[in-house]
Amino acid sequence: MVKETDLYPPIRAFLQGQGYEVKSEVGAADVVALRGAEEPVIVEMKTRFALALFHQGVARLALADLVYLAVPRGKGRGFAKALKENTALARRLGLGLITVRLRDGLVEVHCDPGPYAPRISKPKRQRLLREFARRVGDPNTGGATRVGLVTAYRQDALRCAAHLAAHGPCKGAAVKAETGVEHATRLMRDDHYGWFERVEKGVYALTPKGVEGLAGYDPQMVLATASSRA
Repeated sequence: MVKETDLYPPIRAFLQGQGYEVKSEVGAADVVALRGAEEPVIVEMKTRFALALFHQGVARLALADLVYLAVPRGKGRGFAKALKENTALARRLGLGLITVRLRDGLVEVHCDPGPYAPRISKPKRQRLLREFARRVGDPNTGGATRVGLVTAYRQDALRCAAHLAAHGPCKGAAVKAETGVEHATRLMRDDHYGWFERVEKGVYALTPKGVEGLAGYDPQMVLATASSRA
């Protein structure tokens, strides 16, 4: 089992290699490093990413500007994802983040402490606002899992499916005219949900899976969505 004390020797050697004098368990800090008259460096260690680690790091910012968090280096996609997300969090909090590969003592610095200036992603914001504008009503419950959420795209698919269920196989242009789904033909052709099949050129029908998918939604919600778009 990995212990916090396993992290200390590689971290101490790493800092000493950069000319720091290093001592452990100084006051409330796990590791303190000094180099001449420079600002002190503080390192807080944990055996995994945890909220308590970030709490400790933020608390140590009252003692020094250069505060790093340290965890063992893990393996696999799960750790890579956690590392990316926690590096972003550390940056936002003005903390540094390092990992230690215990099998050989490799220390990697993933970000250094410093002020963080968040940048808005215009494409992501535009996608958010576009989805908000296209979605009819508020069909989801806040806090629900991502699986099965009703997006604007799913609402369009439901409108097309409902029309085919009521009228049988139809040309894409007719579905577009009756439902108000601008890209009805492309949506049914792409068939992301397995709800539609082409029975002849330009004509689409509902599959058994489409009938099943349509049945999983409140008919009133589907009708309200269709009338709002029409």
